[in-house]
Amino acid sequence: MSDVELLSARALVLSDLGARGFADAEGVSLLEQALSERRWWVEQWPDGLVFVAGLVATDVQDALLDRGSRWPTCTTCPSVEEHALRVDPEIGGPDPHWVCETTGQAIAPLGRLTAA
Repeated sequence: MSDVELLSARALVLSDLGARGFADAEGVSLLEQALSERRWWVEQWPDGLVFVAGLVATDVQDALLDRGSRWPTCTTCPSVEEHALRVDPEIGGPDPHWVCETTGQAIAPLGRLTAA
């Protein structure tokens, strides 16, 4: 198995973590943990490699939520309530992008979030 796709997934998610202020020690540690777990997953199902970037992003998002942090939040809606973005398609790929969980509007491709 090639590590190119896993490294690409790491770069995309790290870019989005950085864009929204979560590329600190905790965020990067959660990213590395997600990559480690998905490496095993891809070894078991090589055809799933096309889905790995979106799944890693979702894994990091879930891990941060478990720790009380919502990432990434939507900054485009006029909604008063803070709400998150989610990866679409839900399985993570191909061509994963962030969408507003409230409106369903596409916000940015994975790896292309901008600062809030």
